[in-house]
Amino acid sequence: MDWQLVLLIMFGGLIVMMAAGMPVAFSFLAINMVGLLVVRHGDMDLLVRSIFGSVTSFTLLPIPMFILMGDVLFQSGMGSIIIDSVDKWMGRLPGRMSLLAVGAGTLLATLTGASMASVAMLGSTLIPEMEKRGYKKPMSLGPILGSGGLATMIPPSGLAVLLGALGEISIGQILLAIILPGLLSAVIFTTYIVTRCRLDPTLAPPYEITRVPLSEKLAALAKHILPISIIVFLVIGLIVLGIATPTEAAVSGVLGTLLLVASHKRLSWAVMKKSLASTLHVTGMILFIIASSGAFSQILAFGGVSRNLTELATGLPVTPILIFIAMQLIVGILGMFMNVLPIMMITLPVFMPVVNGLGFNPVWFAVIYLINAEIAAISPPFGLNLFVMKGVAPPGTTMGDIYKAGLPFIVLNVIIMAIVIVFPAIALWLPGRMG
Repeated sequence: MDWQLVLLIMFGGLIVMMAAGMPVAFSFLAINMVGLLVVRHGDMDLLVRSIFGSVTSFTLLPIPMFILMGDVLFQSGMGSIIIDSVDKWMGRLPGRMSLLAVGAGTLLATLTGASMASVAMLGSTLIPEMEKRGYKKPMSLGPILGSGGLATMIPPSGLAVLLGALGEISIGQILLAIILPGLLSAVIFTTYIVTRCRLDPTLAPPYEITRVPLSEKLAALAKHILPISIIVFLVIGLIVLGIATPTEAAVSGVLGTLLLVASHKRLSWAVMKKSLASTLHVTGMILFIIASSGAFSQILAFGGVSRNLTELATGLPVTPILIFIAMQLIVGILGMFMNVLPIMMITLPVFMPVVNGLGFNPVWFAVIYLINAEIAAISPPFGLNLFVMKGVAPPGTTMGDIYKAGLPFIVLNVIIMAIVIVFPAIALWLPGRMG
């Protein structure tokens, strides 16, 4: 059968089933069975072997470990303590509480690895106080939407591990590659907030700040913020030094998080029970997705779709970078209507052979893709973090308010993506020094 027809059957059937309301994972499983009938004449052994091989890979272990880190932090209430500690160091800067959202979001990103958890935590903690201080919605909702997405771009990032697993890219190198772009994002968000608040002080009216003694600041730094650097070292430092694999580093990060929570007397059986239950639920869903996506990729390969699309892309009379940008535009458009997990499942089996065929660095591609995923989470009309924000926003906040608040941070993320495309060393410098 012609590869174009295989492509039409696979993607057309998938879109129809998802449009009909079938869950994403089951849509992929059903279309995989149809694809096997078309390509392999019903050889179900291929599906079984593919599923087994996909979910038994040792490299997937960081996913539940990173999820558990975030759940323990969320269930124990440590997020509020970290936000309060950062607040003590903010001073009298313009847009102080918006900057607090970025600073706390950056720190929480090193522990949660999940943007929805960061948005929920920051929104429920900071927005009531911002409203009380007279902050306008662009400076209360927007910075939280933007900084919540930093959990995608700063390790530990469960999405980065999933991307590495689906795209068959080094997970350790991706975790290192996203650090500098993630920090660059925080710097650009900070610059934008300060500049806009200086130009229009009514967006974030100044208010009287209670003076915090230096001794209290140092105590908060030593007790609540510095221990986070130890956890970061356990996750990232061990990988950089070549002491541990990403899987071993993830386990070390869980141990460090448990010790941090226990040191604040917030580790209980109730916290562990809720954290483990949530981790099992999310991990099960992700493994189902990985299994379905692995079989989907193999069927496309057997049907000649991957090879022929690669040959078509490499033979086009345009520069490779235009094809690369077109791939990112496709992800961006899909992100307006779909969650990032199904987007990964749909696009990566097609994109990765093309990326490798055109000679692009797959780690660099992964970083750009993750920035795009960060944009997707706050893209109207169906970005997932937009609905999380609606759940924690004050009564009377409309989806229109949330869309408008998130728009500047979509633009900033597009600028960050362009910078990393033009200067690949921002993403590739740290992986190049991996032990």
